[in-house]
Amino acid sequence: MNDLLREATEFICSCYNELHKTKQETEIRLNEIHEQIGARGYYKHTTEELEYGAKAAWRNSNRCIGRLFWDQLNVIDQRHLKTEEEMAEALFEHIAYATNNGRIRPTITVLSQKSPNQNVRIWNHQLIRYAGYKTAEGVIGDSTSIAFTEECIKLGWEPRYGYFDILPIIIQLNDNPPKLFDIPDHLPLEVSIRHPHFDWFEDLQLKWYAVPIISEMSLEIGGITYTAAPFNGWYMGTEIGARNFADETRYNVLPRIASLMGLDIKSNQSLWKDRTLLELNTAVLYSFKEAGVSIVDHHTAAQQFKKFEEKELAAGRAVTGDWTWLIPPLSPATTHIFHQTYHNKVEKPNYFYQSKPY
Repeated sequence: MNDLLREATEFICSCYNELHKTKQETEIRLNEIHEQIGARGYYKHTTEELEYGAKAAWRNSNRCIGRLFWDQLNVIDQRHLKTEEEMAEALFEHIAYATNNGRIRPTITVLSQKSPNQNVRIWNHQLIRYAGYKTAEGVIGDSTSIAFTEECIKLGWEPRYGYFDILPIIIQLNDNPPKLFDIPDHLPLEVSIRHPHFDWFEDLQLKWYAVPIISEMSLEIGGITYTAAPFNGWYMGTEIGARNFADETRYNVLPRIASLMGLDIKSNQSLWKDRTLLELNTAVLYSFKEAGVSIVDHHTAAQQFKKFEEKELAAGRAVTGDWTWLIPPLSPATTHIFHQTYHNKVEKPNYFYQSKPY
C-alpha cells in the first residue's frame, strides 16, 4: 500500500502540475486517493487523469519513434464494461474509429483496471493479425502467430490455411474460460501491395492490414495497472517492408523479389538484399499512399522524432529512448538518431509487456 500511495502521489503531482491545477486541487485529490486506498486497497482515476496518463505513457515509450504526436492520442474510457461481449464490441468500435477510412487516428481503449476481484486479458498480440500454420511443407502465414493460432483452433476457430487469414480476438475475464470473437469482415482495412514500376509485383499477392493495434501490453498509471488497453498509431513503412515481409522468420519474400528483379542471390557482393529491400519498402509506401491509408517513411519519422526531442527539452523534460529500437531497420545511418545517445531509463506512466496468458 505504501508503494501504491507513493506512485499515486508522484503521478497526481506531475499530472496536476502539467494540467495547471491549483495546489489546493492537488491536495484535495491526494486526500481522496489516500482514503480510497485505505478503504479498499486501490483507487480509481478520474477520466481526466486517465487521459493524461495514457498520453504520458506514450510520451515515455522508449522504443517508439512516433512520440511527437503523444498529446493527440484519442483516449476511449471503457472501464465500466463488465462482460466479454461488451468488451469485444468496444474493441470492434476501436478498430472502426482508429481506421477512419484510412486516415488513421492514434487511439487507446482502456478496459477495467486490475483489482483483487477483476482482471481482463486480451490474448492477442495485436487486435488485427494474420494467422500462422505449421505444416509438413513449412509455415503458411505469419510464423510469429503460430502458437496463438493453435490456441484459437483449440477454442473452435476454423483454420483456412491462407497466408493472410485474420485471427479472431480472445478475451479472458478473471479465471473464466477465454472467449473467442471473430472480427466482422468489414472492419479490417487491408492494403494490397503493388510497385510503381514493376507490374509483376502484384502477382506476389502481398497485402497488409492498415492499423497496428497493440493489445498485449499493460498500461501503468500512478500504481494502477490496466491489463487490457489496446492502442495504436500508424505504421512506419519499414515495420512492414523491412521486417514483417522481409525477415527470414516472417514472410521472407526478399529472395522471390530478387529473382524477379534478375539479381544474383548467390553473391552477397551483388547487394541483392539491399536493392530488394529498397524496392519492397518503396512498394509498401506507394501502396498505402495510393489506397489513402496513413503511413510514414522512416526518414520523415526520424525528423519528427527530432522535433519531439526539441519540444521535450524546451518543456524541461529529458528525452529517454532505446536506441536499438529507435533506429530504423533501413538506412539507419542517414538519420540523426543513429548518431545520438539516449538514456534508456523507464519512466512512468508507461506501457509494459506482460507474460502470455496461454
